[in-house]
Order: sequence, then C-alpha cells, then structure tokens
Amino acid sequence: MAGNDTLLELRGVSKSYRVVDSSPLLVLDHMDLHVHEGEIIALLGQSGSGKSTALRIMAGLTSATDGEVRFAGRPVQGPVRGIAMVFQSFALFPWLTVLENVELGLQAQGVSAAERRERAIRAIDLIGLDGFESAYPRELSGGMRQRVGFARALVVQPSVLLLDEPFSALDVLTAETLRGDLVELWEEHAMPMKAIVLVSHNIQEAVEMADRIIVMEKDPGHVRADLPVALPKPRDPHTPAFQLFVDEVYTLLTTPKDRPVGRRAGLRAEAGIGYRLPSAPIQQMAGLLDAVDSPPYNGRADLPELARQLHLTGDDLLRLAEALELLQLAHVTAGDIVLSESGRAFLEADMQERKMLFARHLMHHVPLATHIRRVLDERASHSAPAQRFLTELEDYLSDDEAERVLMTVVAWSRYAELFAYDANSEVLSLENP
Repeated sequence: MAGNDTLLELRGVSKSYRVVDSSPLLVLDHMDLHVHEGEIIALLGQSGSGKSTALRIMAGLTSATDGEVRFAGRPVQGPVRGIAMVFQSFALFPWLTVLENVELGLQAQGVSAAERRERAIRAIDLIGLDGFESAYPRELSGGMRQRVGFARALVVQPSVLLLDEPFSALDVLTAETLRGDLVELWEEHAMPMKAIVLVSHNIQEAVEMADRIIVMEKDPGHVRADLPVALPKPRDPHTPAFQLFVDEVYTLLTTPKDRPVGRRAGLRAEAGIGYRLPSAPIQQMAGLLDAVDSPPYNGRADLPELARQLHLTGDDLLRLAEALELLQLAHVTAGDIVLSESGRAFLEADMQERKMLFARHLMHHVPLATHIRRVLDERASHSAPAQRFLTELEDYLSDDEAERVLMTVVAWSRYAELFAYDANSEVLSLENP
C-alpha cells in the first residue's frame, strides 16, 4: 500500500509490442514501483530488462499495455507537468543558444518571455553553466551539453526527475564530475524536484547515488529485487561496505531467480533461435578470458574487482560474461567468473585452433548459428538473404533487436569461419572469400 509521500507509482504495469504475424512481444511484465518523496531510485538490469521502457512509461512518453501509472494521485495518460526527463543523448537544437534551448519547455507551457528568461538563467547558473548562455551546442564539450539537458529539465521545476543513462555518453572523468555535482545539489536541496529515478548501466554509479536499487531481470523485464542502500552519504567507493554491496548487486544480476546458475534466462526453447544474444566482440571476449586467467585471479575473478581493473561498466562486463557463459568458455557463479576447461584450451591454442574450438562451441550452444548453417548447407546455392533470418527473429524480438542479434551471430560466425556475409548484397553464404 502506497504511503502519503508517494509521488509516482506503477501498478502491475506491462508493455508489449505487436509483431506482424506473431503473438505480441512482451518487454515489461507486471512491474510494481512506488517512488517516494526524498529518494533517489536506480533501475539496474541487463539489456532487455525493460529499464528505459519503464522510464518512458513513467514520463508518459509511452503508454502501458496493461496496469496503471499514477502521479500525484492521478493517472498518467501522456506527458504531465511535474515530471521531467534527461536523455542519454544530449538532444539539443544546434541552431539555438544554451539559453534558448533551456527556455523551450517553458515556452511550450505558455510562460511569458520575461519569466522564461529569468527561470532559464537561474537553472543555467544552478547547473554551473553561467557565462555560456549565448553559446551554441557546437561550442560546448559533451559534459557541458549534458548540463544544458539537466538545466532544460530543471527549469520546468519538476517534482520527479527521470534520468535515462545521462552519464553514459560522457568520458569517465566528466561523468564523475557531473554525477558528483548532481548529488551535491540534491543533498543541499538546491534543486526543485522531490525524487529522482535513474536508469543506469553502471552498478557502482547506482550504489553511489541511490537510496534504493531496483534490480530487473530480462525477457520479459520484471523486478527481481528492491534493495535499500543503507550506506551513509557521501559514499566512498573504496570502503569494504561499499564494495560488499556492489558485489551483492553483481550476484543478483548474474544469478537468475529460480533457475540454476548457467541456465540461459530468456532462451525461447520452443523456437530455438530467439535468444537475445549479447553484443560481445570476439577480441573483448578473448581479452576477458586472458584477464581472468592471469594473476592474481588465476582462473577465477570477482566481477566488481574485474570491472574496476579493466575499466568496464557493469553492463559491458556482464555482456561479455554472458557471452562466454553461453559459449561454455566460462561460468558465472555468486558474482565471480570462472574459466572453464574449454576457455583455458582456447587461451592455450594457436589462432587456427582457437577458430575451430570457437566454431564447435558456437554450433553446440547457439541455436541461431546452428540454424543458419543448416539452411546454408541444405540450399543448392549454399546462400540465403539475411532478411530470411531477420523475419524469423522478428517473431521473438523487436526489429532493431533482431538486426542486432543477427549481426552478432554473423560476427561470431565469420571469426569461426562457419559462413560468410556480403554487406552489399546482404546475403549469407558458405563461400570463403
């Protein structure tokens, strides 16, 4: 039951997309969430867990298929005053100055020119961009452009601020500075909003900022855990308590609920090809195997520690770990990644032996690769248009995801020399260039 301080709530919210000639694609499944006054909430989960979809539903930019969203006690049926959003991309109008970009939201609300200017200048000063009011976006660094995005959101004086991976497009130092400034302004109550909901792919970032972390699972997206972060602020990432909490989150993200470790949590067994393959380049997978095999890990590494050493975000590391586990080159258990016998054999092999080993594992553990190779083997021409396989994948995935998954298996199969792909004709074949 929501308390009187509840600003925003999701009740049994689901979202599905209609797929041509197939059943609807469910991307978010019965999500419940209460956002209370005075808290920062972070949504964490792997790709496909519906984090950004949930955020867009909260903002009224996307409608839920089922369930209800309420803000200030009223149903959300479209964009509403009191909720503002900062996107991953800077999304600024290049022909407008900083001041004009920040004023846009107020102009849409019918605020007078004099009040627009006064409030925009105040927001620009607050976010640390005073002196740049007349500058154009092309004159600003990435961090400064994202500050304009924050000022544009703050100027409408929202009660709830929604942040969709706002630091991910920035370099590490710029992101750290902007994140620190935002937390400081929040702690000093210098900003108008009463709550923040953050979608992040960075586990350490979430633990540093949030009062609660919502851990989500994928395919379809649903809430796995609601974790209060009881660490005192400001938080030092180097303390044992902080690192222990990060490790707990990694463990949740890598151990699907009610499934044995290692079982693929989204594999559609009835189709065999619809699994959402992680975007994991071969060289990065090989580099991760090598890092796990090297001292001080010697075959078993703690994921949070490995992320820090390799300067990877949690999302990037989890994608690579998921791919290695899928291919049985490594196993993930209790927040650790462990080299398998096959993974060690891969590292000890020469280049051609690596390709052969990778090909065997690809054919045994990735149904989509097996399916494509079988079709190419059976056709007289030993070739087939990529669209033939995209159409099949679109029974299980969105159009964009289907294309991404197909290109992922193409990259892996090219390395393994299972089949070739001509990007000009968009044809897969057994022809060896």
